Amino acid sequence: MGSSTRTGVLALCTLAASLAHADPAPLSEPVQAAPTAEVRRTADPMVGMVINRTITVLGREFYQHFAAFWRDMPESDRYSVSVHERPTAIRGSQVWVQFGQKRVFQAYLSPARAAAKDASQQAAQLSYKNVLDIEVARMLFQDRDLGPEEI
Repeated sequence: MGSSTRTGVLALCTLAASLAHADPAPLSEPVQAAPTAEVRRTADPMVGMVINRTITVLGREFYQHFAAFWRDMPESDRYSVSVHERPTAIRGSQVWVQFGQKRVFQAYLSPARAAAKDASQQAAQLSYKNVLDIEVARMLFQDRDLGPEEI
């Protein structure tokens, strides 16, 4: 065994011995509740944001309705998403919602602005479902060769 290995083993043995002789924490201490959304938000200010990357009036209207519907979803303040738009001359606008580096929703909006509210409600529901699916897959699947954003 090398001297650095012996030193590491000795340090672990010393730590284990000190923990074995330490007084256990009293059972009457109150259990702290899970951090609230306000506490999580102060820890990372970028959590829970809906970012607007739209260009046209139609895209902005879609974004506003989407953000309102998104915020109504339970625990949606835990996830940050961005709404993107690519205007096209023929189809109106292509919109998509991204979570991390993945598209969780994509659709074409007709130039008629009246349909933006219904499309944004469907987009919020589908995006939220897909974000939850991605998070569940990330928790269940672990691979040392892949980073969290690659899973």
